Amino acid sequence: MIIVDTALAKRAAEGRPVTVGMVGAGFMARGIANQIVNSVPGMRLVAIANRTIGNARRAFAEAGCEEVEEAATLSTLEDCIRRGVPAVTEDAFLLCDAAGIDCLIDATGAVEHGAQVTLRAIERGRDVVSMNAELDGTVGPILRRRAEAAGVLLTGCDGDQPGVQMNLWRFVRSIGLTPVMCGNIKGLQDPYRTPATQAAFAAKWGQNPAMVTSFADGTKISFEQAIVANATGMTVSKRGMTGLDHAGHVDDLTRVYDAEELKRLGGVVDYVVGAKPGPGVYVLATHDDPKQRHYLNLYKLGEGPLYSFYTPYHLCHFEVPLSVARAVLFRDAVLQPIAGPRVDVVATAKTDLPAGQVIDGLGGFHTYGQCEAYEVSAAERLLPMGLAEGCRLRRAVRKDHVLTYDDVEIPAGRVVDRLRAEQDEAFPAASAPVARELAPAGAELAGPAG
Repeated sequence: MIIVDTALAKRAAEGRPVTVGMVGAGFMARGIANQIVNSVPGMRLVAIANRTIGNARRAFAEAGCEEVEEAATLSTLEDCIRRGVPAVTEDAFLLCDAAGIDCLIDATGAVEHGAQVTLRAIERGRDVVSMNAELDGTVGPILRRRAEAAGVLLTGCDGDQPGVQMNLWRFVRSIGLTPVMCGNIKGLQDPYRTPATQAAFAAKWGQNPAMVTSFADGTKISFEQAIVANATGMTVSKRGMTGLDHAGHVDDLTRVYDAEELKRLGGVVDYVVGAKPGPGVYVLATHDDPKQRHYLNLYKLGEGPLYSFYTPYHLCHFEVPLSVARAVLFRDAVLQPIAGPRVDVVATAKTDLPAGQVIDGLGGFHTYGQCEAYEVSAAERLLPMGLAEGCRLRRAVRKDHVLTYDDVEIPAGRVVDRLRAEQDEAFPAASAPVARELAPAGAELAGPAG
């Protein structure tokens, strides 16, 4: 948003920077810290909370902040904020409670911990910008309802693919077209990848092997596309999405899909593997006005009925501060559910698993996530991927089995389970049948992803 730079410059000139607290200090969080400290006049990162406090110190140090103080109490943290000294703490709740923080960034990617922190921030009247698609894709609709009741803004972020898709979706709608597909471009999709297979890549880039695995095995993109669906009202054409292998340009996809079928479904979220320009995002849209279709053809977008729009990159942490400014200064959400869930992410066995197995975390050895229409997920009592970690299998399951609630024992006392139960009660699944398959036209251009 171009107006954000002017608004932040004004805050810088007035000596009233937007103040930010961040929970998480991993690879992406360190990038955010560096960006705010060194490239965003009018914004100040006042504190970082992380369960390993040395990582919080590292994030500030890599951003060039040499004077950092540890805050174990609320009064110490608030004193640091008043004095303009960056603070680190092990207690994320302090960032929710402290006076002098305009907005919280959730950069954890942890579902249960993220749920606890987000609820506390909402209760304390704190706006939240979330990079936690896993939490949003599990209980986002009920968290938005709670945030609105508290008068605060809970939003996804710019930079990550979901936010980039939403910005593009808004642009396409704003010029009079109807988006019928929001898509993500991947370089790799293999549901059986594990932290062992991804260890070398993670080490090369200084990333967490589980996080890298979550990208490779499709769990991350499933959460990302689920929250786009929930923010646009779109659905999926089939379990797992279509996921075409497509080595050409995304513009070619206008000849792959059936516009009328996309419209009948109310729009779908999807992804392609290997397309150009990677790693960007795309929106396919239609226009009902023949006069405007004539202009679109003149402007080299083709004769329709599908028109391709794309952003050739996503810049993740570079853009997250813009989301904070949009939230605090303009009350403008980048991405949030419009109502109840439209698409769920369901847990699927990555390998044969024995009875008694305790399921490991996202991007682990045991499960991968797939998108499914919420109506189907609810009707079949499928286990949300965001709830799978820590569950114990009641019985053995085979590879690629989609887990159900009946397959597992859920750990007691988790906040996210209570939120999910509240969400399911607040937004009962629609009784209308769900289209199970979208057969792309133009099979010569694309084949199934492997």
